Amino acid sequence: MSDPSFLATGSTASLRTGTSIGLPDKLVQDGLINEATLAEAIKASREAKQNLVTWLVAKNLVKARDIAITASVMFGVPMLDLDALTIDIEVVRLVKDKLLQKHRVLPLLKRGRRLFVAISDPTNLHAVDEIRFQTTLSVDPIVVEEDKLQRLLTKALEQADTSMSSMGDDDFELDNLDIGSGEESLENESARDDIEDAPIVRFVNKVMLDAIKKGASDIHFEPYEKTYRVRLRVDGVLKESATPPVQLAGKMAARVKVMARLDIAERRIPQDGRIKLRLSKTRSVDFRVSTCPTLFGEKIVMRILDASSATLGIDALGYEPAQRETYLRYLAKPQGMILVTGPTGSGKTVSLYTGLNILNTEDTNISTAEDPAEIILPGVNQVNVNPKVGLTFASALRSFLRQDPDVIMVGEVRDLETAEIAIKAAQTGHLVLSTLHTNDAPQTLTRLVDMGVKPYAIATSVSLIIAQRLARRLCSHCKTPIDVPRDALIQEGFVAAEVQGGLRIYGPKGCPNCTDGYKGRVGIYQVMAVTEAIGRIIMEGGNAISIADQARKEGVLDLRASGLNKVKEGLTSLEEVNRVTVE
Repeated sequence: MSDPSFLATGSTASLRTGTSIGLPDKLVQDGLINEATLAEAIKASREAKQNLVTWLVAKNLVKARDIAITASVMFGVPMLDLDALTIDIEVVRLVKDKLLQKHRVLPLLKRGRRLFVAISDPTNLHAVDEIRFQTTLSVDPIVVEEDKLQRLLTKALEQADTSMSSMGDDDFELDNLDIGSGEESLENESARDDIEDAPIVRFVNKVMLDAIKKGASDIHFEPYEKTYRVRLRVDGVLKESATPPVQLAGKMAARVKVMARLDIAERRIPQDGRIKLRLSKTRSVDFRVSTCPTLFGEKIVMRILDASSATLGIDALGYEPAQRETYLRYLAKPQGMILVTGPTGSGKTVSLYTGLNILNTEDTNISTAEDPAEIILPGVNQVNVNPKVGLTFASALRSFLRQDPDVIMVGEVRDLETAEIAIKAAQTGHLVLSTLHTNDAPQTLTRLVDMGVKPYAIATSVSLIIAQRLARRLCSHCKTPIDVPRDALIQEGFVAAEVQGGLRIYGPKGCPNCTDGYKGRVGIYQVMAVTEAIGRIIMEGGNAISIADQARKEGVLDLRASGLNKVKEGLTSLEEVNRVTVE
């Protein structure tokens, strides 16, 4: 902002002198709220220890813009539309985070000894006084809309929290981290770093911890020609987290590679590694690290692997009651093959590990071949395949069959050799679990045929197929009922009886407790048992459409139907189901 118009006028003088009526009375006078509702709001906001303006906007009692206009006119304080503003982190850091969060205000601009601060309630003179005392600057309030202020304030605090220059030496202690077997090398590396690299260490560690706190699944460090950005994948959607100087790209890549015990001198080829972060005596989180050379430096992606996700239990995954019972029934069988299918990031690994966790008892021998092992599960014999030395999925499977196994898990069926050995294991008294990349359950069976597996072998060995997707879960604090025309609902897949019965669906709104109206994710599943009828279709050379028709007759919900059930239950939105399922 070079010369914003709001600098011309406005001070706290008009607020100090007072007026004949207060802001709440003015809202009533202007017909924006009635007296009875206002009285209840004042009482409730006091009990909640929350500012009245914040309360009125949060409860949709008065529009944020109406309050801002009324306050601006009433007190002669200039008003600003925050949509036209770019955050200046250096100015934001002039005021302590505790004060910003306490009073819900945002520093906008510093001119000489004057600090211009965005505020939704200009009568909050206590905030002005505290900021003036802390900064020793003259504070000029600028009226803004409450909802926009909250969004921009949250974004500003996050940026200030993860920016390079905001960190002091006491912000993060490397000694508090136990980075697995690489701890000693980390300490040595930290000692070798000159003082200029100390902020790099703190920054990378802080990004990792912030990602865990926000429930992110991946961290992306991305160098470009003139910029560098860090993004977090939260609930399946990438969001920018920080934008450190591009000149530090090389140092940050080197730091992550040291932590993952990779070759920091090799920048021409991709590398893979692992970091173990111990948060407490009872909880640790693994990071799978992948580097890839790009035009302007190495891009690094860190996949966050939280072992606690495998111990959530099957009830937390979002299966329909009948689907859950089917999965548990086939897990209890001594032999057969269970396949989980879906795109990358659809939760296949968690579904498989939940099953393994159920089977992981003293009297069961479980072996897994993975690329790589994502979740460490005590009591399970886990093997990382390494094709470079000849340890493929197929060779690992052959070895397992000589290890007296009860349960075998193969990370992915990628080729005919692996498929044939897995099927042979399933036919000879072993329970085999694996994954495959297909769109739905019926297509999984035809995909195996296309790979070259004999139809009769599929029909006699594959017992259960689970297709799945992950949809963002609506925030329970702010989800809002939406009106959708009856014809549109029927076109989306709802039946007429459901629509006529007063179907209520919800959409996202957004609040401080969530991200764009969503918080967490919920699974959408198609659980299809390979029955005699379906097996007959396979052996007769039937296609995926014929298998899907038969599954529908047997009461199997497809992904679309399962997704619409989650919409009816108010767990997710119609837009999310449309995003993750194919009609």
